[in-house]
Amino acid sequence: MKTGLNHHQLLQQMQSLNKVAKSGGFISSQTGIQNVNSTSGGFGNLLTKAINTVNTQQMESSRLAGQVETGDGGVSLVKAMISSQKSGIAFQATLQVRNKVVSAYQDIMNMPI
Repeated sequence: MKTGLNHHQLLQQMQSLNKVAKSGGFISSQTGIQNVNSTSGGFGNLLTKAINTVNTQQMESSRLAGQVETGDGGVSLVKAMISSQKSGIAFQATLQVRNKVVSAYQDIMNMPI
């Protein structure tokens, strides 16, 4: 399964997002990150796509681990471990985003009117 990004590109995108977050600015097309606009369906669609991507990565990791366990398919242990780590990191990142969204929601709900 090819995601279209290598680790160097992913690191650059994460650094760009970090700079944008620290500056309080908006994501521009110059950062190399796809823009989210009103035609994409908004935050809900973005979140759904992210969760589906994590699910796909976890299923691929499980499939590779199964192939290593059964010894078929010529899958190396290294490839299975890398896939496992990628899916774990993606899950942790998604979990942290969820935690931030829940925290922001609770802060908004606790605001005095």
